[in-house]
Amino acid sequence: MAEKRTREELKRERELQKRQQKKPAKLWIKRIILSLLAIGLAGFVFGVGLFVYYASSAPELNEELLKDPISAEFYDKNGELFATIGVQNRKYVEYEEIPKEMVDAILATEDVRFFNHFGVDVWRTMGAVLANFRDGFGAQGGSTITQQVVKNSFLSNDKALKRKAQEAWLSVQLEQQYDKEEIFEMYFNKILMSGRIYGFATAAEYFFGKELNELELDEMALLAGMPQSPNRYNPFKNPERAQQRRDLVLDLMVLHEKITEQQAAAAKEIDVVSRLVPEDKRQSVAGSKYDAFLDVVQNELERNGDGELLSEGIKVYTTLDPDAQTVVENVMNNPANFPTEKIESGVAVVDTKTGAIRAIGGGRDYGGRGYNFAEDLTGRSPGSTMKPLLDYGPAFEYLKWSTGQTIVDDKITYTGTNQAISNWDNKYLGTMTVREALYTSRNVPAVKTLKEVGTNQAKQFVSKLGIQTDEVYESDAIGGGKIKLSPIQMAASFAAFGNNGVYNDPHTIKEIVYRDGSKKSYDNESTVAMEDYTAYMVTDILRDVLSNKPGASGSRANVSGLDIAGKSGTTNYSSDDFAKYNLPNSAVPDSWFAGYTTNYSIAIWSGYSDYKEPITTWDERWLPQNLFKSIMSGVSANVETPRFSKPGSVVEATIEVGTNPLKLASEHTPDELRVTELFIKGTEPTEVSDQFKKLELDPVSNLQAVPNDVGGLVDLMWEYTPPTINNGDKVDKDEAQQTVPISFEVSMTVDDGAPTVIGTTEQMHVTIPNLEYGRNYTFTVVAVSEDVRSEPASVSVIVENPIEEPIIEDPIFDEDGNPENGDDNGNTDESDENNDGEESPGNENGADNGEGATQPNSPSQPTKPGRGNNNG
Repeated sequence: MAEKRTREELKRERELQKRQQKKPAKLWIKRIILSLLAIGLAGFVFGVGLFVYYASSAPELNEELLKDPISAEFYDKNGELFATIGVQNRKYVEYEEIPKEMVDAILATEDVRFFNHFGVDVWRTMGAVLANFRDGFGAQGGSTITQQVVKNSFLSNDKALKRKAQEAWLSVQLEQQYDKEEIFEMYFNKILMSGRIYGFATAAEYFFGKELNELELDEMALLAGMPQSPNRYNPFKNPERAQQRRDLVLDLMVLHEKITEQQAAAAKEIDVVSRLVPEDKRQSVAGSKYDAFLDVVQNELERNGDGELLSEGIKVYTTLDPDAQTVVENVMNNPANFPTEKIESGVAVVDTKTGAIRAIGGGRDYGGRGYNFAEDLTGRSPGSTMKPLLDYGPAFEYLKWSTGQTIVDDKITYTGTNQAISNWDNKYLGTMTVREALYTSRNVPAVKTLKEVGTNQAKQFVSKLGIQTDEVYESDAIGGGKIKLSPIQMAASFAAFGNNGVYNDPHTIKEIVYRDGSKKSYDNESTVAMEDYTAYMVTDILRDVLSNKPGASGSRANVSGLDIAGKSGTTNYSSDDFAKYNLPNSAVPDSWFAGYTTNYSIAIWSGYSDYKEPITTWDERWLPQNLFKSIMSGVSANVETPRFSKPGSVVEATIEVGTNPLKLASEHTPDELRVTELFIKGTEPTEVSDQFKKLELDPVSNLQAVPNDVGGLVDLMWEYTPPTINNGDKVDKDEAQQTVPISFEVSMTVDDGAPTVIGTTEQMHVTIPNLEYGRNYTFTVVAVSEDVRSEPASVSVIVENPIEEPIIEDPIFDEDGNPENGDDNGNTDESDENNDGEESPGNENGADNGEGATQPNSPSQPTKPGRGNNNG
């Protein structure tokens, strides 16, 4: 029998069990902590060792490199040097010449603890490490001004551990050899501000036309914010972004007690644009004759995080075609090519197969003045150039339409509104093929097509052509919505149609070579944006835009001998704009043309820098087409240009317009309704239309031949009801049924002779003259419509003499045997004084003046009676 345990004993046992259970857990926690400490110590030791190793291979400090940017070199597609950018135009200033507020603005923005750290800001570095741990290595930098001077002077612009270690080591060395003011002076004078502008003093003169000591607080804040993204915050190009950045710098100055909130508020009230040098007085910072192209190169460097490399002596190998660039600049710089003095244009020439930018036209007489119409023009609508991109391309891709798909051009409104959609000529043309709708640039069919496709699918389609948009609206179907394009982007998007549906991002850089010989390739991946049948069907229609077909909208851009496809576009002012700017009725803001061959895709915009200054003449509207013709013919000279090739996925079929679903044309389909169109293989129609059957003509009815009261004539008459044909929707509904035009062929047979055609008539009666009495005449009538004939209808008649013989009564004799009613000749006049008792001689040959006829005329016209003798 077990002993009975007390409550205290049970309690002690439970406590003992709990302690035994806790002991292994505590042991494991201690083990984990010790392991982490060991790993951390090992990592620290390894990190220190690696830092020492990297630092030992760092380059020596060089004062010349510290103070002056190293020129960057640019090479064309053939590997030939065409530009060098460095310190040619830089204005160098000593630290003592820099205004204190300018120093405060830079430090508040870039390195607020600059005068306190030893070259590396530990707290800032720790913050960067945490950000990189959270968002991935390279997500955030912790560079001080000292580190930026070192990086821009000696090291490549990557975020590898080796470079960061060397940067920190050299920064500490730099702080030991130079005082803070000297280091700040180095930074102040060599930092890239924008484009080819180095140093704050140079930027002050370039953007504001002022010396440093003349700058106001708002101007200094704007300059202080630019080095982080020089081209993005260029106030000439992006005044809104520049103003936002300036205001952030002012807030940082308040935060770090450099200025008061009242000072910041007053500075924020000043509009950035009001401070800038007027456009017509801006200095040219031309580095070469290819300034417009260089602008695009530099912007691409910055987008890829390599903007600061321009001061590091890099070599940039580009896609520039110097021959093409020369053609563009010669055209753009010739005043005779432009209808007015102030109208501007932007031009982009892109390689159709690769997306490589070959030439840029930034504007007329472009000299690196800031606003490049080929790339920076991102706020203007594209007009009808959007139709193949957003409407018809997606219809071929997703709906499997053919180029012969029919659509009705009639009056409609935007969904959910009373706003009518009008065409350029304010007319509606009824049923037409999408080919005709696109090459004649009808607006209503374009909007209807987008509705059929759906805005989501249209958005998906253009996204694969480099066009990103949050939303697609019905007004985007005709290029009047939210989507805006630059000439560069438009040229690249159109190039996909000429490249069998493969899209390439437009680019100017192939490779960068650093001073140490290492390289960075700019890989540009290709994207299959659409099926090859979509690309070809759009291209085939856009060929017609440059044709001489009625309604073709781009015929002025055609270059003889080149297989070109393209699309024109014109935008419109809103009704509010017309009232606000007091514009004439003919005013439009923008004119476009985008076209391509198998070699080049070129997009051109024309208009005025000031949006409210309108295009008012046709010469201005046609400017992009005229420039395109000159440039395309120039860049294509002495270059073989293959024609567009129809892929195996596309077949041709001759259809009957207006059939739904589409049907093949029959042999009886009228020529005006027969068209040969393109179909995706396997979707072509196989059924032949029976809308226009073989025309069969009934014979005439109730054919009669009636001898005329006048001798020798027959009146021929008959009845006939012509058949009708159906022209479908090509005519108004009231006119859809049309009578077939009929004529009648009349022939005649005499007795047993051969038939003779005596004429045709459109009447249903005719008089036949000059017929002989007593002959048997057979008349035949056949209904005729072009080459279709009815069965013959015949009638026979014998022509009788219509003159009756006189009736001779039997004589009545009196008692003397004399006739009482006349003599032997029927003469009953017994009291004729002229008789003298003698018998009057009888007329053996009585005169019969009958109605004769002249020679026969056409039976379609009654003949005129004539006089003649008929001796009976």
